[in-house]
Amino acid sequence: MGPLSGLKVIDLTSMVSGPVAAMMLADQGADVIKVEPLIGEQMRHIGPQHNDVTAGFFSCNRGKRSLALDLKSDEGKDILLELVATADVFIQNFRPGAIERMGFSEERLRTLNEKLIYVSISGFGEHGPYAHKRVYDPVIQALSGATDIQADRATGRPQMFRIIAADKVTSLTAAQAISTALYAREKHGRGQHIRLSMLDAMLSFFWPEGMAGLTYGEAEIDVTKFQGVMDLIYETQDRFITAGAVSDKEWAGMCRALDREDLIDDERFNNSTARFVNAEQRKQITAAEILKWQSDAILERLDAEGVPCAPLLNRMELMGHEQIVANESIEKIDFPGFGEVRQARPAAQFDVTPSEIAGPGPKLGEHSREILAELGYSQDSIEAKIAANVIGHSAAGEQS
Repeated sequence: MGPLSGLKVIDLTSMVSGPVAAMMLADQGADVIKVEPLIGEQMRHIGPQHNDVTAGFFSCNRGKRSLALDLKSDEGKDILLELVATADVFIQNFRPGAIERMGFSEERLRTLNEKLIYVSISGFGEHGPYAHKRVYDPVIQALSGATDIQADRATGRPQMFRIIAADKVTSLTAAQAISTALYAREKHGRGQHIRLSMLDAMLSFFWPEGMAGLTYGEAEIDVTKFQGVMDLIYETQDRFITAGAVSDKEWAGMCRALDREDLIDDERFNNSTARFVNAEQRKQITAAEILKWQSDAILERLDAEGVPCAPLLNRMELMGHEQIVANESIEKIDFPGFGEVRQARPAAQFDVTPSEIAGPGPKLGEHSREILAELGYSQDSIEAKIAANVIGHSAAGEQS
């Protein structure tokens, strides 16, 4: 019984930004009905399948129920409208204008359900020269300054995050906004329309430190000139580690750990501002000293001095790392047909209404019959709609 138990969410989204937001609501107890075209949404077709479900689709859609529905047909539209009438949240991430052309505008759905939380996720917002462009994560990284933040500091060549950062930042922002809208509805009794763009989500995410040079209009600076070439990745004699000293106390501890106490009062590094201004020199000296050590030895010394530090793990090391194991951060669940499935557990842990991974990523149309039966359709009517290709259903994930 998660904190959102009893809520019904209609998820018309595809790919990542919307599906992950809805997946988080499912982890928190909501009944999330994923409405897909009869051929399935695009994420079903990216990558190899296991038990008819790709790993990416599984992780973005775990715990949901799948309804394969032809929304171009009048019967399909009617089914969706029936679902909306008793829903709490409706999420879509079509390009601006598309959902209205489909017949499911906020104004239309509001006539059926005044308290509905209607969520529109877009790439660039609903106005401006980019509003109607197609969008994927790299385009948002390009426009949001991500490639400048990630640029190779030696050559200046822009680089992208090697993960779909914009999509997932948008997911987190959307899930938080939906929870807030539900809270506001409890207080005031009104539903509302949440509009969210991937571009806005990324700019907001980057701003505190990534855009610090733009914060004060009268003191605008290009922060890249203070960043230098080196990052906080250091090489030891056997592996890469990271270590960072922000406060004076941490800097002193790092100097002692490296047997370089002479640097504690060095005027280039003896306060936070000096260490920021002279960051490149500081990191070069630190790198040269750390290279003298085995990783276990220097990490132990740094830790004893209270200096934040850790080894750089590759992805294959995650499952066995002592801190990840202690936190039970990665759940291993045996789902029928899938065998052992590994998923990062819901990050927010509730002590009274715990979150949990409610089920696997659904096969296409796996719950179509079940959902229509809940709406009151007879078995004969359901089978007729399957035969007419209004809905799709197959336990094997193939359209019937």
